[in-house]
Amino acid sequence: MASTTLLCLLLPSLVFGFNHGNIHNRLRRASSLSSRKVPEQGFYNPLDNGGSFLTKIPVTFPMGQGEPVNTIISGNSDEAILVDSETDGGLRNYFESLGFSAECLGQKESTHQAVNLGDGHGFLNETAVIRWDYGDPSLGTCKETIQGGNHFRYWIQNGPDANSGAIFMAVSYELPLAQQHDIIPNGYNLARDWLIGNITQSSIPTLTLSNATTYNGTTSANGFTYHSDILYVSGLLPNTSDGINHNLTVAVSGRNAVDGFVAILTVKITEKPPTS
Repeated sequence: MASTTLLCLLLPSLVFGFNHGNIHNRLRRASSLSSRKVPEQGFYNPLDNGGSFLTKIPVTFPMGQGEPVNTIISGNSDEAILVDSETDGGLRNYFESLGFSAECLGQKESTHQAVNLGDGHGFLNETAVIRWDYGDPSLGTCKETIQGGNHFRYWIQNGPDANSGAIFMAVSYELPLAQQHDIIPNGYNLARDWLIGNITQSSIPTLTLSNATTYNGTTSANGFTYHSDILYVSGLLPNTSDGINHNLTVAVSGRNAVDGFVAILTVKITEKPPTS
């Protein structure tokens, strides 16, 4: 009990909370998969229906800045992966295969970000925040919360106007809690590419990426093995610093805070545990 109390004191930006609707919401999201219609590219472009690839944040300096949604798990992925679940090879297990896990001890961040995916739901807060777990899926995200590291928020495109089931992710690399979790220089682009590098087991050349660059790789967690095909595309996110949160410190060496690339992942389960 004492250690839990100490941890709470160390994490003033977080609050404990249990959402009694979580099970219902996951069942609802799973049932929405049966009615989804996936376009060829694996997702509906939010820009085509009044949406955005930038998040909305309650308070920024100056006001009105957002963070880039720079990674998408395609609706053409295996259906099991698009279910927001830790079991049966679901989305949370896939995240674990990349080295990321849920918030420390079930806590929830007190400051939310919202995005409009153009699916008819309007602006919705993130489904969850997922953090680099430093090799410990149970407690490693506590270390990330305090020391900083890679993390992302995600949303599911499952509204009445555009139900692809695709997962939209805003990936960034944050500084320690003592530095208010500001973003490191070039931290949006690097965070996206470090996540992809966890899949490919190789460095992604962030500064020399080009449209239609492809990669692939294999990851595993809890007996499930995943093959991910990655495609970098331009034209969805602007290549800009305008309107980007922390842009004065994230933009470096004359380069914009956001390079305009979105990584699109198509994920397949290639191996399951014997009892699955």
